[in-house]
Amino acid sequence: MDLKELERFSRDHDNFEIRVIAHAGSRFYQVMVEPEDGSTQVLTRRSKPMLFRSLDDVYGELKQAGIHRAYLVQQVANDEIVGHEPHYHDPLLSRMPLVF
Repeated sequence: MDLKELERFSRDHDNFEIRVIAHAGSRFYQVMVEPEDGSTQVLTRRSKPMLFRSLDDVYGELKQAGIHRAYLVQQVANDEIVGHEPHYHDPLLSRMPLVF
């Protein structure tokens, strides 16, 4: 999903979640969209996943698409290596609300 598709999607849908993924050991952020049906889509540019160097860059791009809320999710290295599904919906354990 590119930024224009995200903008159209946000106008047409109410129940979806934006996740800003911070991978353990990486300095980059990735943005994922999860609609109410549970499928996930990565924010892309020219059919390649967008990677951001800072949260300010993420805020700027999402604001441009009309998004003002997201969750910062830290993926733990152990989960990535072992292949466990991250527990994104445990509010105190793995995600922090962002409002910009």
